[in-house]
Parts: sequence; structure tokens; C-alpha cells
Amino acid sequence: MKTILCYGDSNTFGHNPQNNNRLKRHERWPGILEKGLGPKYQVIEEGLNHRTTIRDDPALEYVNGKVYLTPCLNSHKPVDLVILMLGSNDLKCRFNLSASDIADGIGVLAGIILKSGAGPKGRSPELLILAPPRFGRVTRYAEMFQGYEEKEKKLAPNYELVAKDYGCHYLDISNHIQCPDTDGLHMEKPEHEKQGNLLIPVVQNIFNTKVAVIS
Repeated sequence: MKTILCYGDSNTFGHNPQNNNRLKRHERWPGILEKGLGPKYQVIEEGLNHRTTIRDDPALEYVNGKVYLTPCLNSHKPVDLVILMLGSNDLKCRFNLSASDIADGIGVLAGIILKSGAGPKGRSPELLILAPPRFGRVTRYAEMFQGYEEKEKKLAPNYELVAKDYGCHYLDISNHIQCPDTDGLHMEKPEHEKQGNLLIPVVQNIFNTKVAVIS
């Protein structure tokens, strides 16, 4: 059985912007991915609302993605593949970060994963970096994300450079998915279904060819 760890924020957790509850397991993209891949794959969800790449949030002390990453990898090992989708929360104006700064955070996490020895037989897991889905019209959280627009456009090309530098797999989800205007930040069931199904052949290709995916 192949073990896949999905490490992300609220769009991996499955925050439902319509009612602020959580989508059901079979409605969230990791669950859809697992069902599509079949019984030889186990997909583990590690999504946390507000999670950043490597930043401490002064309002939320537990959301730094770097702090929990190594314990997470070790608690689930051996891990064959890590799917990393973070960075949207780093666009909050309180952090005052450029797209390059956010991508550097992804690079720090990539280095931790690839040096972790959390893969089979103490090797590194495969790593798939996802540039996150594009925001829709940000409403409820508009003040928190003020000035994000130009930075968000530059995330994907900076993430691609990180993926190339670390020799890992990459996919730009923003080419395929935009968050609906319910709150502009969170995917609803149709977007989760689309992302889960989109990733099925990408994951199969990783295990069949071990060639980096750039799309």
C-alpha cells in the first residue's frame, strides 16, 4: 500500500464557506483522491485552518506549518508521497510578504520533507508541490487579505522555481481551480471534486515514472 500525506490549510481540511462547518470525508479532495486511486493507496489528511508555511501568526500560535511538519512525517512514516499545498494564508497583510518570500517558505518545508528519511526504508518521500487555487472575490476576509492580488498572481511561477530547485513534482492548481465568491478563499464541493480527480493521474504518474510533473 502506498501512503500519501496531504499537508495543507483550510482547503485541505475542507472548510465549507457556506456554513463554516467541515465538508464530509468523501466530499474533500483527499478523500476523492483516495477513492479514485483505489485500495492500494492510503491518503492521510493533515489540513489545518489558517496554517502558514513557516510563519508564526501573532493571533494564532499553533498554525506555523514548519513546527508540526517533522512530527507529522514521523508519526505517519513510512510516507511514499507528500502533497504540499500551503501559502494562501501567508498572503494576509499582517505578514507583509512578497510572493518570493512565500515561495521561500515552501522551499524550507520542501527541504525538511526531502531530508526527513520518512519514506520507505529511510529514504525521502516523493514530494508534490501544489500552487494553491486562485482566490475568488474576497468578501468576509477582505480586510485581512488587503493588497493580496498582485502577490497571488506571482505565487505559481515562484513555486515552480522552488520545485525545480529541489527536483520535486509540481502542479499549478490555480490553472484549474478558482475559489467561489462565497467568501473567495475556500473551495466548495465542486472544486474539491475537481481537484481530487485532477490529482489521480498526477499521482499515478509519479509512482509509475518518478518524473517531475510540471503543468
